[in-house]
Amino acid sequence: MNAIKSDLARLAGSSHETILVSAEKAKEAFERLYTIVARLRAEDGCPWDREQTPASIRNNIIEEAYELVEAISDHDPPHVKEEVGDLFMLASMVSWMYEQNSVFTASEALEEVSQKLIRRHPHVFGKSDADTPDKVVEQWNLIKEKVEGKRKKDSMLDDVPRHLPPMERAYKLQKKAAKAGFDWQKTQGKTENPPDGLWEKIQEEIQETREALKTGSEEQVEEEIGDLLFSLVNLARHHRVEPSLALQKANEKFTRRFIHVEKAMKKAQMPMDAEHLQHMDLFWEEAKSQEQPTRKRENQ
Repeated sequence: MNAIKSDLARLAGSSHETILVSAEKAKEAFERLYTIVARLRAEDGCPWDREQTPASIRNNIIEEAYELVEAISDHDPPHVKEEVGDLFMLASMVSWMYEQNSVFTASEALEEVSQKLIRRHPHVFGKSDADTPDKVVEQWNLIKEKVEGKRKKDSMLDDVPRHLPPMERAYKLQKKAAKAGFDWQKTQGKTENPPDGLWEKIQEEIQETREALKTGSEEQVEEEIGDLLFSLVNLARHHRVEPSLALQKANEKFTRRFIHVEKAMKKAQMPMDAEHLQHMDLFWEEAKSQEQPTRKRENQ
């Protein structure tokens, strides 16, 4: 035990006392969480939890990750804390599922990632002069290839995970290509962002989509809409906007306004159907007008 504490103190560095106290509390909290998860998965536990598999909760993991991102973007620490806990819970549940099947244990997964962090940070835990973020990334990739024996990618785009949501993957693919100089260039003497060529590309994709909708097959329509979305992601990237976050805000705005329409229609004792679209449009505009003062205050 003393050897473990000594090793932890060495890893913690100059502020080891504060870090070790926090780590001890985290250990106790994780032990409690892991015990609760195991209890829920027991034979006399929760029917829903017992029925789940790693595959069945994949979407839950993605949803919770996005909720955490949203909480961070909203600068809402209490919400961030809640969503961090939810992700810990799901990670613990997945780990316990594999442990139940004798594939690996939570301690093995945690030890493996700890060793990886130490191995890939020799500028902190060893001897290295990587003193800038760029040098650290270069060193990280070199360790992966030379020390860990991970195969060098055939393409720089291979670094972008295939399992990412399509919009986020499109954004990262474009960023990778742009780093190699494969990007829309500004017209000489102009400083607009994005460049004229990108706007022209978007207009071209809109026209091709309209043509496909008139005479094309379902596959052609799907392809053209995909090209149009890809171009719009490029537009977001040139404005340094994360498209998935922008779309999430649009989703929230639509939801907020639609709920207002629902409430107003109910109060007016009118059904939600196509025959009453004119009334719904009026309530939609009402919701928009109510939000505008708030946005003005935020920009002041």
